[in-house]
Amino acid sequence: MFERTPVGVKWGVGAAFALLAACGGGTTVEPPTPAPPAPPAPEVRQLVQGSVRGVNAATANGTYFWKGIPYAQPPVGARRWKAPAAPLAWTGTRDASRFGAACLQNGRIYGPGANNRHDATIATTLNTPVGSEDCLTLNVWRPANGGVGLPVIVFVHGGSNISGYTADPVYDGAALARATNTVVVTLNYRLGVLGFMNLPQLKGGTDADEDSGNFALLDIVQALRFVRQNIAAFGGNAGKVTLMGQSAGAINVWALMASPLGTGLFQQAVPLSGGISLASNLPPGTIPTLNPASTYLAQANGLLARLAMADGLAADLPGAQAWIATQSATQIADYLRGKSGAALLSTLLANGLTGSGPIPDGAVLPTDPIAAIAAGHYNKVPVLAGNTGEEGKLFAPFLTLFGGPPGFRIDDATRFNMMEAFDPDAPTALTEGDILDAAYTPSNTPVTGWSARAAQLSAAFMAPSRDNVLNTLKARQAEVWYYQFDWAQQPAPWNTVYGAAHAFDLPFLFGNFGPSLFANTIGGSANRSGRLALSAHMMATLGAFAHHGNPNHAGLGVNWQPWPAQLRFDATPTAAQIGTVP
Repeated sequence: MFERTPVGVKWGVGAAFALLAACGGGTTVEPPTPAPPAPPAPEVRQLVQGSVRGVNAATANGTYFWKGIPYAQPPVGARRWKAPAAPLAWTGTRDASRFGAACLQNGRIYGPGANNRHDATIATTLNTPVGSEDCLTLNVWRPANGGVGLPVIVFVHGGSNISGYTADPVYDGAALARATNTVVVTLNYRLGVLGFMNLPQLKGGTDADEDSGNFALLDIVQALRFVRQNIAAFGGNAGKVTLMGQSAGAINVWALMASPLGTGLFQQAVPLSGGISLASNLPPGTIPTLNPASTYLAQANGLLARLAMADGLAADLPGAQAWIATQSATQIADYLRGKSGAALLSTLLANGLTGSGPIPDGAVLPTDPIAAIAAGHYNKVPVLAGNTGEEGKLFAPFLTLFGGPPGFRIDDATRFNMMEAFDPDAPTALTEGDILDAAYTPSNTPVTGWSARAAQLSAAFMAPSRDNVLNTLKARQAEVWYYQFDWAQQPAPWNTVYGAAHAFDLPFLFGNFGPSLFANTIGGSANRSGRLALSAHMMATLGAFAHHGNPNHAGLGVNWQPWPAQLRFDATPTAAQIGTVP
C-alpha cells in the first residue's frame, strides 16, 4: 500500500482511503478527476475506410491538408479498363502527407517530370512515359479553423485528357481554401487510352457504364461519390459541391452535366475553357471539342493492330487485322492487359494515335450532349463558365490548320528551359522573335501577325463551342454566368507571346504564383500589385459562387448579369480592372 523513497514513506491513495474508513470519520477525500482525453490532432480525420493523418499547416499557410488519399482501388492488372471500384478499408492511420503518383502519361511540359512534380526533369522526359497506373488518389485542403458544413470545390485538371497531375504547384488548394472558406479537393484520373478506350473486345456486355469506355469519367464520378461519403470528416458539406474543371477538365465537367451518372453529385459547375460540342453542332470550318465514338473505335483498333505488328504477330495492317479476327474477345483483352503501360503509350505516340476525350456512347454520355441539354436531359445546376481572351496563344501547333507553320519556332524542351531560366525582374535580351516563327512576327502585324493568327484560332476553336453550349443551356435555365480573362501584364516578351493565353487564369483562381510552368513568365515585381488584387477578386468570385450558387459579391463593384452578358477580369500593373459587357 505504500512505497519507500529516499526521503521516507509515501502513502498510496488506496491506503489513505482505507485509514479514513477505519477511523469512521474525517473529511471525505474525492479521488482526483481523470484528465480528459486529448482532443484529436486536427490533421487526423476518420473516414469511412479508415483514419488519415495529413499536415497541420496552420502556421505556414492557414490550412490543414491531406494528400494522396485513395478514392478507388488501383486500376491495374485485371482492373485495367474496368470501372473504378471503391477503395478497400485500411487499418491504422494512413499517411496522407504526400501527393499520390500522377496517372500514366507521355511526358509533356504540362505534366510531371520523373519525380512526380514540377522540376527540371520535365524537359528531359518529354514524349516518354511518366507516372503510374496506380494513381486514383485525391487531395484535400481546408481552412485551419473550426468551421463545419463548408462548401466544397472539386477540381478536375486539364491537359487534353492525355496529361496533367494534381501535384502541379498551380493546383495547390491552400490559398483558395483559405480565401473562400471552402474545402478544396483535387483529383487524379486515368488519361489517354487508359482513361478512354472504345474497343469491342473489352466490353463484357453486362455493365453499360463500364462498356462505355469512359473510364476517366467513371473515375471522376467515383471521386465525387467518395467526397459525398467522406467530406464531412474534413468539415465539408456533401450537399454543396461545386465541380470545377479547366480545359480537358472542363470538357469532363460538361460531360458529367450531360451524364445521368452526375445526378446529385454536384450542385454547381465551373467549366473553364472547354466545351462539349460535336462537329455536327457547329458551323463548318470550326474545331469541335468532342469527337464521335467512331473516332475512338478507330483509335483503339489502330492501337491493337500496331501492337500486334510490333510483337511480330503480323507484318502489316491487313495481316494484323487477320490475326485479330482469329482471337476471341477474351484473348484480345488478356493480350492488351498483358502489355506494359509504357508499350501502349509508346505505340500510340509513334503512330499518331494520341487524341483522347469523352466518348459519346449513349450510356455514360449521350451520343449528342448538346441535343440532350436542349431537351432538358441534363443535370440542371448553376453554371459559372469562363475563357481567356487569347486562348489560341497556347495552341501554336494548330496554326498549321490555317496553312501556316506552327507558331513556336523552338521545341518544347527549349521553351520549358527558357521559361525556367527567365528572371522577370532582370533586364533581358530575349525577344518574341526568339520564340515565335518569323512568319508571325512582329506579333502585332495585322492579319498575319501572331496575335491576329491566334485570335483566328480562338474564333475557330474555343468561341464556337462556348457559344453553342452556353446558348443551349441558357434556353433551359437562367443561372449561367460567364467571364473573360484579359490580363496580359507579363514582362516582355511573354506579354505578346502568351498574354491572356489558355490556362493563364488558373494562377489567379488558385492564388498561386510560385514555382510552376508559367510562373516566371507571369511574375515579377512590376505587375505584382495589380496581379494580386485581380487574383483576390477572382477567388472571391469563385467563393461567392461556391457558397451561394451566384458569383456576384460586393467586392466586384458591378452587377454581373447572366449570359450572354460577360464580366471582364483584367488589371493594370497596380490595380484590378473589372467591368461588364452587356
